[in-house]
Amino acid sequence: MDSEKFKALLKDFRYTIPAGIIIGLILGLVIGWGIWPVQWTDAAAEHLRPDLREDYLRMAIFSAANTNNVPLANSTWTELGDFAGETLETVKANPEFLTQDQINQFATVVGAEVAPEEAPIVEETVVAEEPQPTKEEVMTGQDEDGPNWLLLGGLCAGLILVAGVMFYLLVLRGSLAKRDDVEPLDIDGSAKTDVGFDEDANRYAATIAPEYEKPVKQEPAVPVAQFMTTYMVGDDLYDDSFSVDAPTGEFLGECGVGISETVGVGEPKHVTAFEVWLFDKNDIQTVTKVVMSAHAYDDDKIRMRLESKGEPILAEPGKQVLLETASLQLEARIIDMEYGEGAAPDQSFFQRLTLELAVWPK
Repeated sequence: MDSEKFKALLKDFRYTIPAGIIIGLILGLVIGWGIWPVQWTDAAAEHLRPDLREDYLRMAIFSAANTNNVPLANSTWTELGDFAGETLETVKANPEFLTQDQINQFATVVGAEVAPEEAPIVEETVVAEEPQPTKEEVMTGQDEDGPNWLLLGGLCAGLILVAGVMFYLLVLRGSLAKRDDVEPLDIDGSAKTDVGFDEDANRYAATIAPEYEKPVKQEPAVPVAQFMTTYMVGDDLYDDSFSVDAPTGEFLGECGVGISETVGVGEPKHVTAFEVWLFDKNDIQTVTKVVMSAHAYDDDKIRMRLESKGEPILAEPGKQVLLETASLQLEARIIDMEYGEGAAPDQSFFQRLTLELAVWPK
């Protein structure tokens, strides 16, 4: 893609805003859910998996029984929160290295009610229930197996759908509306007229007056865009560009003027040629012509070198430079110019140059 056309697209908010939203949200989801998911630290024992809560309680019961550490027992029981009673019943059904006396002693210390040993608690705990996700796993959409890719894919699909709707509302709908406004044409390209059926001649005849003539298409008297740009010696970064928009706000292209060639050395630069360019969004390339000083125009080496950039044009007051693309026409007129004086050859660099740029749709 041509660099000027790409820069013009970047300046068009109808494309950059939806693209920025989509890219930003997709990157955020991929980074936040896939690359760097949320990592929990310093969580309480109640947020552990059921099997880890059981191991935690067994170790606490064993430690409290051997050290008679009542504060440790109470602290452990508090850490388990709402799962304390459930975990204690599971440990009682499957004590592993613990004794029932140690478990009962722990339950007495923390004030827990333990079901009698003959109660059918064992049968209930033996049936392994599928682990339920914790509150944090539900909120983040993650479990022990990783991110919830189904939810992530659904969010991406929703974002693409929203982007498609925005593209239709901002771009396609305006283009389709303009097509509907175009008057239908006959085969010969003229506008349709009301016709009547002549029964005597058995043919169609136009009902318009015989002296009617097809109107000739003319260019609009007022350009769709008009700009004024001035270069003064010392402006070494001179590069003016302008956006060409239709009265409806539709982006048509860009135009501008910039430094093309300098002569001599030192500061400030001695500019001997300028590039006048026109970019059309409906064309595949940018059209450029080079406005040159008399010295550069007469110097075969300089002229041949600059011909690769565009058609060379000798700068003269009042000179008009015409550039055309597929759907635009630019007229650059030299309003005022003055050559600089110094060690450089005569009429070799510009002291001042003022151009008027006017653009019409073709």
